Amino acid sequence: MVRRKQYLDKLIKMKDKKIIKVVTGVRRCGKSTLLMQFRDYLKSCGISDGQIISVNFEDVKSEPLLDYRKLYEYVTGYLADDKMTYVFLDEVQNVPDFQRAVDSLFIKDNVDVYITGSNAHILSGELATLLSGRYVEISMLPLSFAEYYEIKGGDKRNTFMEYYRTGAFPYITAIDDEEIMNDYIKGIYNTVLLKDIVERKRISDVTLLESVIKFLFDNIGNIVSSKKIADTLTSGGRKTTSVTIESYIKALMESFILYKAGRYDVKGKQHLKSLEKYYVVDIGLRNLLLGDKGTDIGHILENIVYLELIRRGYSVNIGKVGEKEIDFIAVKGGDKKYYQVAASVLDPVTFAREIEPLKRIRDNYPKCIISMDEFPIGENGIEQINVIDFLLEQ
Repeated sequence: MVRRKQYLDKLIKMKDKKIIKVVTGVRRCGKSTLLMQFRDYLKSCGISDGQIISVNFEDVKSEPLLDYRKLYEYVTGYLADDKMTYVFLDEVQNVPDFQRAVDSLFIKDNVDVYITGSNAHILSGELATLLSGRYVEISMLPLSFAEYYEIKGGDKRNTFMEYYRTGAFPYITAIDDEEIMNDYIKGIYNTVLLKDIVERKRISDVTLLESVIKFLFDNIGNIVSSKKIADTLTSGGRKTTSVTIESYIKALMESFILYKAGRYDVKGKQHLKSLEKYYVVDIGLRNLLLGDKGTDIGHILENIVYLELIRRGYSVNIGKVGEKEIDFIAVKGGDKKYYQVAASVLDPVTFAREIEPLKRIRDNYPKCIISMDEFPIGENGIEQINVIDFLLEQ
């Protein structure tokens, strides 16, 4: 079992702070395992079992606690006197009005609350209102390539191609049979589709929803709009509207299946309000639905790099420089970096096309081209780096 150090370190830093820790992310990305690892850390620090209360609402034995009043009574009945009690509520969105129980626990002395959820709905509505400024969100993703390689080892390139093909849900690393692996990923997809989207949003046309998902998965790295999707599906015999498409995209983002990158005008120094790009949370899901076409290497690499930048804490946008496009502008505090991503830039024409937008930027922030090429070169201070080296860098 890989130690999710990036996320675990965040929880350790916030231990005993008077703030609710909210871990969010797509189903099966490792949220429950993270809480288990943190509980192990607490015990290693001398925290007794009596100071730890843990409830997983995906476990049938927790059904009696699906009423927020009973949940509150259960937890308060086990609080330690004059000692800090650590309360873990896993997949708490399954409890109607859970916010009331969480808020009531939060205001008590010597209670440290940790909750997880597989839907962004957990941070909307009443919770955001009740706990404004009193919670911090830790957004969790499936395994990075560095984490995946720590588990699998072997030749870096071969392991990367496996990562590229299977995706990175943590339990995938324990499955050797490809058929079982596909069944496992399909199970995740169906659970998210039915429980977190169809059931929660009361969607009646599941076939249309799946058509939208396939369109978006097939167009990662391409600029799209809800109108374009609606027009494409309508012309193919699936009549719909841009309003419906927008609601489906919102549901996919709330379930952490889809991530959006907006556009930023580098010269005008302003965010643009239309024509975003979307990226899928795990390439294994995309390959499950569409298969490995072998022609989308650049866009899949782009998806992998986007997720890695998000993991590293960057805010990521697409860059616009006149009529040219920069794949990613990554910003974190006062740190800014520009990235172009391509399968290969060994061809001089491709290299010139990829480097031109970076040359047009007049500031002194780092600029980089990421590719699969084994012997990268640079020009005009613009670095070129192999994607595997990028993903494994500290």
